Amino acid sequence: MKRKVFIVLGLLLVLVPLGLLTDSPAWGEWESDYYKKILGFVPEGIKSAKGVHPILPDYSVPGLNETIGYYISAIVGLILIFVVFYLLVKIFKRERNGSY
Repeated sequence: MKRKVFIVLGLLLVLVPLGLLTDSPAWGEWESDYYKKILGFVPEGIKSAKGVHPILPDYSVPGLNETIGYYISAIVGLILIFVVFYLLVKIFKRERNGSY
């Protein structure tokens, strides 16, 4: 099972550069004026999220090539997601077994 997970993660990392081939923004990563143009208004949650700052803005690492920064951003994102789900599985297994 672990091997399959690492194969899928590796495949996702290989596919990372596909995001660099388009000038369009990724789904859900639009600027406020894009929402205004497409929806006719800016959702309230988007307006109130102005203070949220990403760890790696624009998928880049200052001082590094754009592609390398993109890969580092992908690796950091995959690690964070993997750790969150790993911890959730551990917590739910512990709760199911009756020990807290």
